[in-house]
Amino acid sequence: MDEATLIRFENDRISSRQIDELIGLARGLVADGMLNQQEVEFLQKWLVANGAVWDQPVISTLYKRVTEILADGVVDQIEISELLDTLDRFANRNFELGETLKATSLPLSSPAPDLTFAGKTYCFTGTFNFGQRKHCETVMIERGAMVGGLSKKTDVLVIGVYATDSWKHSAFGNKILQACELRDKGHPIVIVSEEHWVRHL
Repeated sequence: MDEATLIRFENDRISSRQIDELIGLARGLVADGMLNQQEVEFLQKWLVANGAVWDQPVISTLYKRVTEILADGVVDQIEISELLDTLDRFANRNFELGETLKATSLPLSSPAPDLTFAGKTYCFTGTFNFGQRKHCETVMIERGAMVGGLSKKTDVLVIGVYATDSWKHSAFGNKILQACELRDKGHPIVIVSEEHWVRHL
Protein backbone atom coordinates (compact mmCIF):
# COMPACT_ATOMS: atom_id res chain seq x y z
CA MET A 1 0.00 0.00 0.00
CA ASP A 2 1.17 3.51 -0.69
CA GLU A 3 1.23 6.14 2.05
CA ALA A 4 -2.02 7.83 0.94
CA THR A 5 -3.92 4.51 1.05
CA LEU A 6 -2.48 3.71 4.49
CA ILE A 7 -3.55 7.11 5.83
CA ARG A 8 -7.06 6.71 4.38
CA PHE A 9 -7.33 3.19 5.85
CA GLU A 10 -6.19 4.42 9.27
CA ASN A 11 -8.64 7.34 9.17
CA ASP A 12 -11.51 5.00 8.25
CA ARG A 13 -10.53 2.69 11.14
CA ILE A 14 -10.42 5.57 13.63
CA SER A 15 -13.74 6.95 12.36
CA SER A 16 -15.40 3.51 12.70
CA ARG A 17 -14.06 3.14 16.25
CA GLN A 18 -15.34 6.61 17.18
CA ILE A 19 -18.79 5.85 15.79
CA ASP A 20 -18.93 2.63 17.82
CA GLU A 21 -17.88 4.64 20.87
CA LEU A 22 -20.59 7.22 20.20
CA ILE A 23 -23.22 4.47 19.86
CA GLY A 24 -22.12 3.13 23.26
CA LEU A 25 -22.25 6.64 24.72
CA ALA A 26 -25.72 7.20 23.29
CA ARG A 27 -26.95 3.91 24.78
CA GLY A 28 -25.66 4.97 28.18
CA LEU A 29 -27.32 8.39 27.95
CA VAL A 30 -30.77 7.05 26.99
CA ALA A 31 -30.72 4.01 29.30
CA ASP A 32 -32.86 5.68 31.99
CA GLY A 33 -35.08 7.51 29.51
CA MET A 34 -33.94 10.89 30.80
CA LEU A 35 -31.31 13.52 29.99
CA ASN A 36 -30.01 16.41 32.05
CA GLN A 37 -27.96 19.45 31.15
CA GLN A 38 -24.69 17.92 32.36
CA GLU A 39 -25.18 14.91 30.07
CA VAL A 40 -25.94 17.13 27.07
CA GLU A 41 -22.81 19.19 27.83
CA PHE A 42 -20.75 15.97 28.09
CA LEU A 43 -22.08 14.82 24.70
CA GLN A 44 -21.10 18.16 23.16
CA LYS A 45 -17.56 17.87 24.57
CA TRP A 46 -17.22 14.35 23.16
CA LEU A 47 -18.36 15.50 19.72
CA VAL A 48 -15.91 18.42 19.77
CA ALA A 49 -13.05 16.12 20.81
CA ASN A 50 -13.89 13.62 18.06
CA GLY A 51 -14.26 15.97 15.13
CA ALA A 52 -13.05 13.29 12.68
CA VAL A 53 -16.56 11.82 12.52
CA TRP A 54 -18.30 15.08 11.62
CA ASP A 55 -18.30 14.18 7.94
CA GLN A 56 -21.10 11.73 8.76
CA PRO A 57 -24.38 13.63 8.11
CA VAL A 58 -26.27 12.30 11.13
CA ILE A 59 -23.36 13.09 13.47
CA SER A 60 -22.85 16.60 12.10
CA THR A 61 -26.58 17.19 12.54
CA LEU A 62 -26.35 15.83 16.09
CA TYR A 63 -23.47 18.20 16.87
CA LYS A 64 -25.36 21.14 15.40
CA ARG A 65 -28.46 20.24 17.43
CA VAL A 66 -26.57 19.85 20.72
CA THR A 67 -24.81 23.18 20.17
CA GLU A 68 -28.15 24.90 19.45
CA ILE A 69 -29.70 23.38 22.57
CA LEU A 70 -26.88 24.67 24.77
CA ALA A 71 -26.67 28.10 23.08
CA ASP A 72 -29.04 29.78 25.56
CA GLY A 73 -27.56 27.95 28.56
CA VAL A 74 -30.85 26.17 29.34
CA VAL A 75 -32.00 22.71 28.24
CA ASP A 76 -35.81 22.59 28.27
CA GLN A 77 -38.08 19.54 28.22
CA ILE A 78 -38.98 19.80 24.52
CA GLU A 79 -35.29 19.90 23.58
CA ILE A 80 -34.59 16.92 25.85
CA SER A 81 -37.45 14.94 24.28
CA GLU A 82 -36.19 15.60 20.74
CA LEU A 83 -32.60 14.76 21.63
CA LEU A 84 -33.64 11.57 23.47
CA ASP A 85 -35.50 10.39 20.37
CA THR A 86 -32.49 11.06 18.12
CA LEU A 87 -30.03 9.39 20.49
CA ASP A 88 -32.32 6.40 21.04
CA ARG A 89 -32.57 5.68 17.31
CA PHE A 90 -28.84 6.21 16.88
CA ALA A 91 -28.05 3.93 19.84
CA ASN A 92 -30.22 1.15 18.43
CA ARG A 93 -28.87 1.61 14.89
CA ASN A 94 -32.41 2.28 13.66
CA PHE A 95 -30.95 4.27 10.79
CA GLU A 96 -27.78 4.07 8.80
CA LEU A 97 -25.51 7.09 9.02
CA GLY A 98 -26.78 9.71 6.64
CA GLU A 99 -30.03 7.92 5.91
CA THR A 100 -32.88 10.26 5.08
CA LEU A 101 -36.57 9.63 4.96
CA LYS A 102 -37.92 7.26 2.35
CA ALA A 103 -40.98 8.60 0.58
CA THR A 104 -42.00 5.05 -0.29
CA SER A 105 -42.30 3.98 3.35
CA LEU A 106 -43.81 7.16 4.81
CA PRO A 107 -47.49 8.04 4.24
CA LEU A 108 -46.74 11.34 2.50
CA SER A 109 -49.49 13.07 0.55
CA SER A 110 -49.23 12.23 -3.13
CA PRO A 111 -48.89 14.19 -5.21
CA ALA A 112 -47.07 16.51 -2.82
CA PRO A 113 -49.14 19.71 -2.68
CA ASP A 114 -47.96 23.28 -3.10
CA LEU A 115 -47.62 24.81 0.36
CA THR A 116 -48.83 28.20 1.55
CA PHE A 117 -48.26 29.59 5.02
CA ALA A 118 -50.43 32.60 5.90
CA GLY A 119 -53.43 31.49 7.94
CA LYS A 120 -52.44 27.79 7.84
CA THR A 121 -51.72 25.62 10.89
CA TYR A 122 -48.51 23.58 10.81
CA CYS A 123 -47.33 20.73 13.05
CA PHE A 124 -43.77 19.37 13.07
CA THR A 125 -42.61 15.92 14.11
CA GLY A 126 -39.32 14.01 13.99
CA THR A 127 -35.71 15.15 13.72
CA PHE A 128 -35.00 18.03 11.33
CA ASN A 129 -31.91 18.96 9.40
CA PHE A 130 -33.24 22.54 9.24
CA GLY A 131 -32.82 23.01 13.01
CA GLN A 132 -34.66 22.35 16.23
CA ARG A 133 -38.44 22.10 16.05
CA LYS A 134 -38.79 25.54 17.62
CA HIS A 135 -36.68 27.01 14.79
CA CYS A 136 -38.99 25.41 12.22
CA GLU A 137 -41.99 26.83 14.07
CA THR A 138 -40.46 30.31 14.27
CA VAL A 139 -39.98 30.36 10.48
CA MET A 140 -43.66 29.51 10.07
CA ILE A 141 -44.85 32.20 12.49
CA GLU A 142 -42.74 34.75 10.62
CA ARG A 143 -44.62 33.77 7.45
CA GLY A 144 -48.05 34.17 9.02
CA ALA A 145 -48.76 30.54 9.85
CA MET A 146 -49.86 29.07 13.16
CA VAL A 147 -48.05 26.17 14.83
CA GLY A 148 -48.97 23.64 17.48
CA GLY A 149 -49.69 20.03 18.30
CA LEU A 150 -51.58 17.76 15.94
CA SER A 151 -55.35 18.36 15.93
CA LYS A 152 -58.33 18.54 13.60
CA LYS A 153 -57.28 22.14 12.91
CA THR A 154 -53.86 21.10 11.56
CA ASP A 155 -53.46 21.81 7.84
CA VAL A 156 -49.94 20.42 7.34
CA LEU A 157 -47.84 17.84 9.20
CA VAL A 158 -44.13 18.10 8.34
CA ILE A 159 -41.94 15.04 9.00
CA GLY A 160 -38.26 15.64 9.78
CA VAL A 161 -35.73 14.38 7.25
CA TYR A 162 -34.21 11.70 9.52
CA ALA A 163 -36.73 8.89 9.52
CA THR A 164 -36.59 5.19 8.76
CA ASP A 165 -38.65 2.27 7.56
CA SER A 166 -39.45 1.55 11.22
CA TRP A 167 -41.08 4.95 11.73
CA LYS A 168 -44.26 3.35 13.15
CA HIS A 169 -42.26 2.23 16.16
CA SER A 170 -40.46 5.54 16.70
CA ALA A 171 -41.34 8.21 19.24
CA PHE A 172 -42.94 10.36 16.54
CA GLY A 173 -44.78 7.47 14.82
CA ASN A 174 -48.01 7.99 16.77
CA LYS A 175 -48.37 11.54 15.48
CA ILE A 176 -47.96 10.33 11.88
CA LEU A 177 -50.54 7.58 12.41
CA GLN A 178 -52.98 10.07 13.97
CA ALA A 179 -52.54 12.37 10.96
CA CYS A 180 -53.27 9.43 8.64
CA GLU A 181 -56.45 8.66 10.60
CA LEU A 182 -57.57 12.29 10.32
CA ARG A 183 -56.88 12.24 6.59
CA ASP A 184 -58.77 8.96 6.16
CA LYS A 185 -61.77 10.48 7.95
CA GLY A 186 -61.89 13.30 5.43
CA HIS A 187 -60.01 16.04 7.26
CA PRO A 188 -58.03 18.15 4.75
CA ILE A 189 -54.65 17.54 6.40
CA VAL A 190 -51.58 16.99 4.22
CA ILE A 191 -48.42 15.12 5.25
CA VAL A 192 -45.17 16.31 3.70
CA SER A 193 -41.44 15.72 4.07
CA GLU A 194 -39.04 18.31 5.46
CA GLU A 195 -37.42 18.41 2.02
CA HIS A 196 -40.70 19.41 0.36
CA TRP A 197 -41.44 22.00 3.07
CA VAL A 198 -37.98 23.59 2.74
CA ARG A 199 -38.44 23.96 -1.02
CA HIS A 200 -41.43 26.24 -0.35
CA LEU A 201 -39.70 28.54 2.16
